[in-house]
Formats: sequence, C-alpha cells, structure tokens
Amino acid sequence: MSEGYRYLHTMLRVGNLERSVKFYSEMFGMKELRRRDVPDGKYTLVFMGYGAEDSHTVLELTYNYGVDKYDLGTAFGHLAIGVPDVYAACAKMRAAGTKITREPGPVKFGTTVIAFVEDPDGYKIELVQTH
Repeated sequence: MSEGYRYLHTMLRVGNLERSVKFYSEMFGMKELRRRDVPDGKYTLVFMGYGAEDSHTVLELTYNYGVDKYDLGTAFGHLAIGVPDVYAACAKMRAAGTKITREPGPVKFGTTVIAFVEDPDGYKIELVQTH
C-alpha cells in the first residue's frame, strides 16, 4: 500500500514569517522555494528546503495574519537536520543569538554527536552530525 507514497513536508505555524524565513535561510542554508499569500484565507505560506519539492521533503512555514505567538503544546517533538559539524553549527548559531537548549556532544550511551536549538518561535531542532 505504501508504494508511491512520499513524505512531502512538515508545517510549522510561525508568528513572524520574515523572521522565520531569515532564520532557516541563514542558520540552515535552506532556500525559499515558493511563497503563496492567500488574503481571503488570511494566511501566507512559505516552503523552504534544500531542493525541489518533487524530490525533497520541505518545511512549510505558515503565517496566519495577526497571530504572533502559538502555544506549542506537548505533542510535537522536534525537527532533525543533519549537519557536517555540530560544534561549528552551534558556534555559528550562538553567535547569531540562537538559543542552544542542549550543548553539542555524543548522545547518552552512544557516539552520535547531537545538539538542540530553538527557532524564533520556540520549535526544537535537533542537529545531527553527518560526518
């Protein structure tokens, strides 16, 4: 049944669209792939990622007009982004004012190097060392 299925995107509601686009562009090197403003629905969507949507999973940022903050709840865990050097990525992000919530280092009982940061809306992002 799963043949032909593909994970397309993750959607996050954000309180300031341009701030979030800047964050994911500058901190993670994502590109804005497309933007759709829907005045009748009072929202704007921006799709961010590393490649075309027909072959890559992307991040959908949704801004609802007039909403600048969300209760993130307890069900959502985190996004995970692979980076070549977690220590260097955290140093760059710290210098830019990004909140580091778990300092870089090996996972408990393992060797994979990870860290956790927060985006401007408080969403957790796990950095996983890929090299």
